[in-house]
Amino acid sequence: MSKSQVTISLDCMGGDFGVSIVVPAALDALAKYKHLSLILVGDETAIKKELANKANNFSSRLTIQHASQVVGSSEAPSLALRGKKDSSMRVAINLVKEGKAQASVSAGNTGALMATARFVLKMLPGIDRPAICSTLPNANNPTGFTHVLDLGANVDSSASSLLEFAFMGDALAEAIFDLESPTVGLLNIGEEEIKGNEIVKEASRLLTDSNLNYVGYVEGDGIFLGTVDVVVCDGFIGNVMLKTTEGAAKMLTGFLKEGYKSNILTKLAALISLPVLKKFKRRVDPREYNGASFLGLQGIVVKSHGGADAYSFYNAIHVAMLEVEKDVPSLISEKLESQLAARP
Repeated sequence: MSKSQVTISLDCMGGDFGVSIVVPAALDALAKYKHLSLILVGDETAIKKELANKANNFSSRLTIQHASQVVGSSEAPSLALRGKKDSSMRVAINLVKEGKAQASVSAGNTGALMATARFVLKMLPGIDRPAICSTLPNANNPTGFTHVLDLGANVDSSASSLLEFAFMGDALAEAIFDLESPTVGLLNIGEEEIKGNEIVKEASRLLTDSNLNYVGYVEGDGIFLGTVDVVVCDGFIGNVMLKTTEGAAKMLTGFLKEGYKSNILTKLAALISLPVLKKFKRRVDPREYNGASFLGLQGIVVKSHGGADAYSFYNAIHVAMLEVEKDVPSLISEKLESQLAARP
C-alpha cells in the first residue's frame, strides 16, 4: 500500500551553510522517499543556482518559495519576530500554518525558530511551554534510542512543565517506535527518593500520580545505558548534557584516529578493524541523530543543528516526515485528554 503524500517546507537560508547543504539534502530525501514533496524557502536565485539541473527528476515534488530576508545566527528572537516577517524561517513556518506544508525544518537560530514557531502555530491546548526533544543512542534499550527533553527551550522549568514534557516525550516515543507504553524517567543526581531539588521531587510526585509508565529517577548514565525510553529534564540541564555528549563523541573519535595513525602497525590494525570502526562511527556520530523536535505546538517543526552537513540535514527531514506520518501533535493532545479524563 502506497503511503500518503507528505509535504515539508525547508528553510534554505538558516544554519552555517544555508543552501549549500539544504538543497543537496532535499534532493537526497526526494530520491529516497517517493511520497515526499518539498518546498524550498529562501532566496530564489541562490536556490536555483544550487539546484542547477539536478532537480529535473523531481519537478513535480519540488517547489521554491521566495523569501527576501534571513534571520542571523546571533539575532535576538524578539527582533527576528518583529522585523523579519519575510525571513525564510518565518515563511517556512507560515506554510505549515496555511496548510501548504505539514512540517517545517530549519537549521537556523534556535531561539528565533522557537519564538517564531510558537507565535505562528500557537501551543496545543493544555500545553504551557514547548520542549525540544531529540533521540540519543543507548546500549541496552530494545529500540537502541532514548528520547530526551527538554534540550534547551526552557532554562527554568516548573514541576508542572516537567510533567507536560513527559507526556510529549511519551507520545513521540510511542509514535516513532510503536511502543505501547514507553517507560519514562526523570533525570536526577541519584535514583534515591531523597535526592534532587524541590522542583524535581514535586515533578516526581506528579509523574507518579499520572497515567504514564513512570519508573522513577534516572541518573545521567541511564540515558546511554537504555534504562528508560524517555528521559525528562529541565532545558538548561538538557542542553548542557547534549553539548557535553557531542563533545565527548568527537573527542573519542579523534583519539581513535590519532591512535590508529601513530605507526605502521596501528595503521595495519586499523585496516583490519575497519568494519568495526565504521559501525562504531555510525553509533556515536551526532549526524545520525540530527533533528530535534519542537513539541507542544499546533504543527510540526524540526530543528537541525546549525553546523549540519547535507547528511545531517537529510536526517532532520526524515524526522519531520515520520512525525507527519504519525501525526504527533494529535497524539500528544490525545495523551493529555486521557490524563484529564482519568483525574478524579
